[in-house]
Amino acid sequence: MLVRDAMSTVVLTIGPAHTLRQAARLMSARRIGAAVVHDPDTCGFGIITERDILDAVGSGMDPDLETASAHTTTDVVFAAPAWTLEKAAEAMTHGGFRHLIVLDGDGPVGIVSVRDIIRCWAPVRRTVAATG
Repeated sequence: MLVRDAMSTVVLTIGPAHTLRQAARLMSARRIGAAVVHDPDTCGFGIITERDILDAVGSGMDPDLETASAHTTTDVVFAAPAWTLEKAAEAMTHGGFRHLIVLDGDGPVGIVSVRDIIRCWAPVRRTVAATG
């Protein structure tokens, strides 16, 4: 199975000046755990996750004052739609993260998460166990 089969095509793209509260509201409304941060003046594409927001708020930072740019991961590993789920899982394990931005051409076309991979693999595992 390939990344294109598992990825979410609901890609929330925010700017670096969005506050953490704004990012959290947008992510919550879409029921997603990560947003692409697009900053053409610096790194291009980065990612902010629910964990980044949780860590900031948990350490006492004000979500109305903190901006996405201060909490964006810019050292991002991007996946291609044609990657296997195994390759994506290996990249996540090696990098210690739970989301990959999927790029095709010039921009993001999806995000694949650990949850997406498990959702795809779980039915396969049940089928193998039942026949094995």
